[in-house]
Amino acid sequence: MATMNISLPDSMKTWVETQTQGGAYSNSSDFIRDLIRRDQERRGRIGMVQALVDEARNTGISSASMADVRRTALERLASDKG
Repeated sequence: MATMNISLPDSMKTWVETQTQGGAYSNSSDFIRDLIRRDQERRGRIGMVQALVDEARNTGISSASMADVRRTALERLASDKG
C-alpha cells in the first residue's frame, strides 16, 4: 500500500480524529479511504446520469422529454445510494 502525506488545517485534523474516536474507523487512514471510496462511487453515479443526459441529447430529444430523462436519471441515482 502506498503512503501519502497530506496537510490539513488544525480544525480539519481535529474533526478527522473525532470521527475515528467513535469506533467506526480504526484510524484516520481508514476514515480517509472511506471518504475516497464514497467520492469515487458518487462520481460514478454522476457519470451514469451524465451519460443518460448526453444520450438523450444526441438522439434529438425534445425539451419536455428531456425533463423526463432528468427525472429518471435522478431517480436511478437516488436508488443506487442504498
